[in-house]
Amino acid sequence: MAIALIIVLFALGVTVFKNYQAKKTDSTGFNTSTANASVTGKEKNPLSIEIMRKTSYLGSDIIIEQTLADGINYHQYIASYKSEGLKIYALLTMPIGNPPTGGWPAIIFNHGFIPPAQYRTTERYVAYVDGFARNGYVVFKSDYRGHGNSEGQPTSAYYSKAYAVDVLNALSSIKKYSGVNPNKIGMWGHSMGGNLTLRALVVDLLDIKVAVIWGGVVGSYDDLINNWQRRVSYQPPPPELANRNRGREALISQYGTLAQNPDFWNSIDPTFFISDIKSPIQLDVGGADEEVPVDFSQKLRDKLQTVGKVVEYFEYPGSDHNISQAFNQAIENSLRFFDKYLK
Repeated sequence: MAIALIIVLFALGVTVFKNYQAKKTDSTGFNTSTANASVTGKEKNPLSIEIMRKTSYLGSDIIIEQTLADGINYHQYIASYKSEGLKIYALLTMPIGNPPTGGWPAIIFNHGFIPPAQYRTTERYVAYVDGFARNGYVVFKSDYRGHGNSEGQPTSAYYSKAYAVDVLNALSSIKKYSGVNPNKIGMWGHSMGGNLTLRALVVDLLDIKVAVIWGGVVGSYDDLINNWQRRVSYQPPPPELANRNRGREALISQYGTLAQNPDFWNSIDPTFFISDIKSPIQLDVGGADEEVPVDFSQKLRDKLQTVGKVVEYFEYPGSDHNISQAFNQAIENSLRFFDKYLK
């Protein structure tokens, strides 16, 4: 009887210990077993660079939805393409005239944050698009899902893969478009679009030949979470802030905080993969940027230089987030950089 009782007690003790281990939490209440699973790679988030690299972005044929008034030397259209089954609208410009051998060079144009309900394909960034279009570039500016007439729901660019997927499908779509040289495609991004550009650069290591980022949200996740909003005067509209907060809290709930699970946060962080980038990058930033800390771009520049990448950096003293006060100079710098690698 005594031996049997000992065996029963031992079995109960093992069961209790296993249950305790399965539910074990640290002092913050975070489930450490979940953290260990994600650290060892058993749980991968769709936002992880590894998963995004393994995903196919086939894009689609580009459909002309509406013909707009011509620019000074280029045609303009409202177009559409497919991304994860969603119809995404876009602004498309095409130079007038005979294309060079192989087709026109193209720029995927990634706009910054605009309240999705207020977004219109033909509004905002008019001078920016014109600056590239009038100089012999096809420009393809995606509206992203949930923006304007695009299908789908708006989300957070920083805690969801959705907008980045729309950008990568735009890239695949423009490669197939008649008159475009598929081997001469660059990418331009502003603010939030700069973040999307950086993510695209570390996911697609072959198709983006050169990139330019203005006032980019290109900090690490530590920067985005701890060193952003409290350091600038600009505060995003409540719906956008709510989107960011929901996205961030969902990831923290599943994987833990930066301190609890740095491996997970590194796995989704484009700045952690910059040694893989093959494209030359230009960074342009207003010295008086009131929306994104200037040192986000400075730190990215330093990281790129440290790993031997080609990077140019221009800071425009007194200029705001849109580099409005030095717009002509910044466009000139961007064009020179694109021309160097695409023409």
